[in-house]
Amino acid sequence: MENKTLGFIGAGRITKIFLQAFKNLNVSFKQIVVIDTNRNVLEQLHNDFPEINATLDDLQSVIDNDVVFIALHPPVIMEMLEKIKQFLDENTILVSLAPKITVEIFSQKLNGHKKIARLIPNATSVINEGYNPVYFSNSLLNGNKQLLTEIFEKLGKCIVIAEGKLEAYAIVTAMSPTYFWFQFQELYNIGKKLGLSHKECQEGISETIKASLTTLFNSDLSREEVLDLIPVKPFSDYETEIIKIYQSTLFPLFDKIKP
Repeated sequence: MENKTLGFIGAGRITKIFLQAFKNLNVSFKQIVVIDTNRNVLEQLHNDFPEINATLDDLQSVIDNDVVFIALHPPVIMEMLEKIKQFLDENTILVSLAPKITVEIFSQKLNGHKKIARLIPNATSVINEGYNPVYFSNSLLNGNKQLLTEIFEKLGKCIVIAEGKLEAYAIVTAMSPTYFWFQFQELYNIGKKLGLSHKECQEGISETIKASLTTLFNSDLSREEVLDLIPVKPFSDYETEIIKIYQSTLFPLFDKIKP
């Protein structure tokens, strides 16, 4: 990677996650340029990662890199595409990190630019254990795909999928940690109040949750048999309500982010 250059449009959470993942593995690039209009956010990112080149307004310097990540939310992407299209050449590789906006729409907005990929990133890439589905446009050459795959594999597991599945993965994988983290934290808090140490709570909860998933998805037991393994079910009276919360929240969210 030392002879490759990256550009990031946006200095927010996901850019920080990517940079931290690279740092964890001592992955270095010839150059990383990050642009953001928020001076405070940009300065904080530069303080955390002094190796980057930070700019408030030099779009040319961001686009003139081997791979350019568009790390923005969908509502502001279209405006940004209008700004960057004058700086693109046919060899620029763009990677969108957002749902909703398809490669076809990107290409139309960028006067037919073809070398585009879409990645749904995962927050757990911050420890190099993300689950990141990607779609490559047909115009990306094998060498382009290989370069992108080498970068993405530093973030964790990377799978190539059909573009039409990206938004489903955004719901089921990208956002799913936030469905559970607060519950895991509360279980930890309860364990501490019941007399367990930090290490005992942390190790016990971590190992049990990992084994629970393996039992559910990778054992020879049916789903019903797995659910029947523990006779005491303290939340059984609330299961129907919790399922309704999932369905009433996540299906409308999917409808909001789908193309």
